[in-house]
Order: sequence, then structure tokens, then C-alpha cells
Amino acid sequence: MQAEPLAAPDTALKAVTVRVYGVGDAARWDAYVLAHPHATFFHRIGWKRVIEQAFGHRTHFLLAERAGELVGVLPLAEIKSRLFGHSLGALPFCAYGGVVADDDAASHALDTAAQALATKLGVGALEYRNQRAQHPAWPTKDLYVTFKKAIDPDVEANLNAIPRKQRAMVRKGIKAGLTGEIDRDTTRFFDAYSRSVHRLGTPVFSRKFFRLLQAEFGDDCEVLTIVQNGQLIASVLSFYFRDEVLPYYGGGTDAARAVAGNDFMYWELMRRACERGLKVFDFGRSKQGTGSYDFKKNWGFEPTPLYYEYFLVNDRTVPEINPLNPKYRLFIQAWKKMPLSLANVIGPHIVKNLG
Repeated sequence: MQAEPLAAPDTALKAVTVRVYGVGDAARWDAYVLAHPHATFFHRIGWKRVIEQAFGHRTHFLLAERAGELVGVLPLAEIKSRLFGHSLGALPFCAYGGVVADDDAASHALDTAAQALATKLGVGALEYRNQRAQHPAWPTKDLYVTFKKAIDPDVEANLNAIPRKQRAMVRKGIKAGLTGEIDRDTTRFFDAYSRSVHRLGTPVFSRKFFRLLQAEFGDDCEVLTIVQNGQLIASVLSFYFRDEVLPYYGGGTDAARAVAGNDFMYWELMRRACERGLKVFDFGRSKQGTGSYDFKKNWGFEPTPLYYEYFLVNDRTVPEINPLNPKYRLFIQAWKKMPLSLANVIGPHIVKNLG
């Protein structure tokens, strides 16, 4: 049975209807996302199942239709937390999101439906994680940027394009005998990743989350692990979308620094992507003023602003739930001192509410 439209179309939108995603819409949804030039990996329908099953959050995936044809999508997820508030976003846990539509009428219909839903749910704010500004009048968060760069079809040209000092780090890893292996599961990845985020004072995602990502996205979710003489050095979980590779979660063990393990890891991923004929290396988002931001700049990538826009419902100001907020400083320092085994147990219960 098809759900009732969330927003009644007005005169200007009479040809467009918006409804909630139904079970039979999966193939249509992903086909639309794959074909739309402004869609991203994070618009894929698989995120619905991952967010619901990994974190227990309620999702509200909306689609717009005109004369039976799909003309727009908007994936939304709701987070309700005693600690961090009540929000609706496109899309939590993802770098990019927001409305994807064929035209202004379809975009406006989805946007109107989302605002109505946010008001009905009584959230603090509705958040869009756009790559392009959509609502200049809305409050924004000037914090995140993304780093993307074209992959040259020649492997050596990509290596030579890395600035000299950073290229020396890559060569250090090569000289140390580091090699890359594709893992079928996330076991070694989680070991490297959890150690890395613990050093940063950041709560870890659950093992279940990463298993779900692999199960849902298959070959489009790949784990590349770096080893030295069989010893785990670093590992990265990457997403593939059309002609792009996006390293999204990664980390290194304590042994990584001495052999430039992380530097070699990203080069190895770029090299493999080049040999596969991919066109874009998406280094993903980073917060301005962080080590991650500087690291990507050192690779010769230039930052592009991300437009995180907010429709405030019950909140008076834009929510600031991120490690740069001074009120979380003491928590971060305490988390770094916590035993890793304990952090890996407690972390997933915290991070699921951060989005």
C-alpha cells in the first residue's frame, strides 16, 4: 500500500507529488541516484538499512514523482538523543546529502515536505549536507570542506603530482616494504581504525556498523589493508561510486608512524584506483583547522566548501556537536586515557547519537 503524500502540492507544484519510500522502490531509487549528476554515494538507498540496523534510528526517505516518473529523492534520518538533542538530517553519518532532483519544482516539493516533516516531528533542526549552496538565507555551519582531485590515467604522473615532502613519505613506505591487501571482512580494519580514533579522543563506531556497510554495498565498499612482513600497519574502508573512489574510514596502528603507513596507504589506494580507470579521488570532508585538513592539503588537494544548511524548528542556534566545540575538550582528553578495550565497548553507544 502506497503512503499518503506528506505535503499537498500547491498550484505551482501540482504536477509533483512527494511520498515516503516504499519497499518496491529500491531499484528505481538507486537507478535514479546512479544516473543523476549531482547525486552521491550517500544518496544510495542502502543507507536506509545501515542507519536503521546499525544505530536504531528512524529514517524518512522521500521521493518525488511526476506522472509516475521519479524526479527527485531526499534521504533523511532522525536522531533523538537525551545528550545531543533531536534532529532530522540528510544525511547523518555521511559527508554529503540534501535534495537531488530533476528541476526546481521537484526540488521545492521535496524541500517543502522535509520542512513540514521536521516541524511535525518537533526536531531542533533540519540539516542538509550540501555540496552546493541551496538556501542562502538559512543559518549555515562554516566548518567542513571536501577535497577532490582528478586521477591521472598514468600512475607515475599521480605520484609526481604529490608535493615533494609528502611524496618522500610515500617513498618511505615503499622502501619499508609495505604492501596492500584487499580484505574480505573488516576485522583487521577495525583494529587499525579503533586504535587511531582512540588516539584522537573520538568514540568508535561499532563493529556491526562496518559489517553492515560491507554487506549492503558489496564490492562498492572495499577494505584495503597495509602490512609489513605480515604485520598490520594501517587499513582504510573506501566507497566506490561511478568513476570515483572515496576513502571514508581509516587508521593506523602504533607502528604506522615509523614507516609512513598512512601515507603509503592512500597512495596505494590511488594507484589501484588509477589502474582501475577511475577518474576522481575524493579525499572526503575535513574540519577546517584540524590535522586531517592539513594532511590533505599536503597531498596537493585544494579544499572546497561544504554547505551545511539548517532549518531551525525548536533550536535557536545551529547545533555544534563536533570535537572542536570547547565544551567537549575535557571529554576528549579523558577518552584518550581510557583503556582501548573499554572505549570500544562504550564508544558505539555514544557515537550513534552524534550523526
